[in-house]
Amino acid sequence: MPHAPDIADDPVRLLAVRDTPLSLDEVYAAVGDPAAGGTAVFVGTVRDHDGGKAVTSLEYSAHPGALGELRRVAEKVLADFPVLALAAVHRTGSLAIGDVAVIAAVSSPHRAEAFAACERLVEDLKHQVPIWKHQTFAGGAREWVGAC
Repeated sequence: MPHAPDIADDPVRLLAVRDTPLSLDEVYAAVGDPAAGGTAVFVGTVRDHDGGKAVTSLEYSAHPGALGELRRVAEKVLADFPVLALAAVHRTGSLAIGDVAVIAAVSSPHRAEAFAACERLVEDLKHQVPIWKHQTFAGGAREWVGAC
């Protein structure tokens, strides 16, 4: 009888777009693997400036298909790098300065591969997954970032 796939068989251990605070511990635990010689983790936070202007707050919105696009990005990273496990989560909703907006992690047999795969995961997530940032600047001006 064929074996039913176990979540541990899938190197994509965690993908989420959620409106609740993100957990570094959850993402790091998701990519744990006894064969890993390196684990790279990226944590993106809301900064207090953009383009020379002071940012006071922001809100992230996601297209309903964002999770599917995130899966596509993750699978491309898996195809291009020797990844043992991968995880990425992105926050939506209103965030304050210093809040965690995105966490990505990759484990690989070697550190250089983990760094490269994690960087690709973050860059492709930022440029290909339909998640948009609406910033509010000091003085009340607003700007959409990443919206087409």
